[in-house]
Amino acid sequence: MIDSTQKLISYPVWDKTVRIFHWVNVLCVLGLIAIGTVIFNAKGLGVTNDGKILLKTVHVYIGYVFFVNLSWRIVWGFIGSRYARWGAILPFGAEYKGQWSAMMNGMKAGKPVGFVGHNPIARLMVALLFLLMSIQAITGLVLAGTDVYMPPFGGTIKEWVATDKTSVELVEPYSKEGIDETAYKEMRDFRKPFITTHYYVFFTLLAAILLHLLGVVVTELRERNGLVSAMFTGKKVFAEKPFDSE
Repeated sequence: MIDSTQKLISYPVWDKTVRIFHWVNVLCVLGLIAIGTVIFNAKGLGVTNDGKILLKTVHVYIGYVFFVNLSWRIVWGFIGSRYARWGAILPFGAEYKGQWSAMMNGMKAGKPVGFVGHNPIARLMVALLFLLMSIQAITGLVLAGTDVYMPPFGGTIKEWVATDKTSVELVEPYSKEGIDETAYKEMRDFRKPFITTHYYVFFTLLAAILLHLLGVVVTELRERNGLVSAMFTGKKVFAEKPFDSE
């Protein structure tokens, strides 16, 4: 914990792109969780087919923003500032091993080691979150096409299930008009592993987010380095030089 009598030095950590990604991602995830929960419970809530189509359509549009935002962050991990890069985020490599050793040695000695970027435990959590979000984004795009026939795969799916080329435009969500029943069943069988994955990763992601928030709160209270405010200001403060500072 920082001694209030010590002079604090500010260190830049999260650039503007990372901060924008983070808050856009937060809003998207909240929206997707809220609408996804209603969709999962649509029958019990008495939601009509038209209501489900509307909910799924909105869910998909938010998903597009989520996908684009996540994709840009993945690219930024290769070209962004030091602490935004994958080398400083993913729990791999010599740098990570060095950070882990430093953290463990500091704990044994009773002298916690500070990190400007993610500490070694946080890097494990961030890697898990990116993996889960990527799975949700990819499976979500497939489901958008197989359920409400939305891009990028909706057109192809329509052609698959339509009775013929002239019936493609008749294919609509929750309608059997223009549908070849055999092809439709094949499409739904194809869809099953994606919806199953999307469903279970949804709950896994929820648990990971809760652990992430708990970790942030505990770290903020223990270290008081401005972990939360850094996602607004882009800077953390330390009384002693952090292990991974430049």
